[in-house]
Amino acid sequence: MNLSLKEKNAIICGSTQGIGLAIAKELALLGANCTLIARNEEALKKVISDLDTSLGQRHSFLVADFSKPDEVRTMIEDHVKHHTVHILVNNTGGPPAGMIIDAKVEEFLRAFNQHLICNHILTTAVVPSMKKEDYGRIINIISTTVRIPLKNLGVSNTIRGAVASWAKTMANELGQFNITVNNLLPGNISTQRLDSHIDTNAKMANTDKNKIEQGMKNEIPMRRFGEPSEIAAVAAFLASPAGSYVSGVSIPVDGGKTGSI
Repeated sequence: MNLSLKEKNAIICGSTQGIGLAIAKELALLGANCTLIARNEEALKKVISDLDTSLGQRHSFLVADFSKPDEVRTMIEDHVKHHTVHILVNNTGGPPAGMIIDAKVEEFLRAFNQHLICNHILTTAVVPSMKKEDYGRIINIISTTVRIPLKNLGVSNTIRGAVASWAKTMANELGQFNITVNNLLPGNISTQRLDSHIDTNAKMANTDKNKIEQGMKNEIPMRRFGEPSEIAAVAAFLASPAGSYVSGVSIPVDGGKTGSI
């Protein structure tokens, strides 16, 4: 199986922590030159120094705030003028928890911009070089809410579904150019976002955080939360030559929790 990403250039969004950081580390280990995107320059500088360079990889970073799509557009359009891109990992923090009936219109607009609009800006910017190279891998980190909406995640459920539909349509259009488009659907992964979600649920239920956490684990067949590295392993396969005929799919990585086939 060919998993080598040597001489491939990857862009990984939201890559200073959690799932994004784990993916950046995994792609670097396989030989990719990684360009990290996040809004915290100091964190980017620290993270980039930890990526593997044993195969001569060259890593860099770009600073952008995904709540400002025009800033993202300017950043990526300037980058592709000077760099070829083979792999794009669209990943950004999810919307805050909350009931959909309580959501303000502004919350939907904000999430739509941060996720679907920024994904589209980045993708349309990198596709020309992917076509030229006859190699493209676009991987969107979404959520299992694409399959089954979760309680108290009204805005997130809505936006994630929109991104999944966008990605399937994009896969249909780009397949002829040897460009794959796939979604990863993380379940309960040990990240800051999951900790925040547990805290919110504990406060709403006026109960102990540990009780909420254990209840969530009991709903997972494997009886544990996942690790960011376990999402990264699947992302690395999809990014590699070995994943060349996998496109237009949404893959849950959730320990078996999603209640659908």
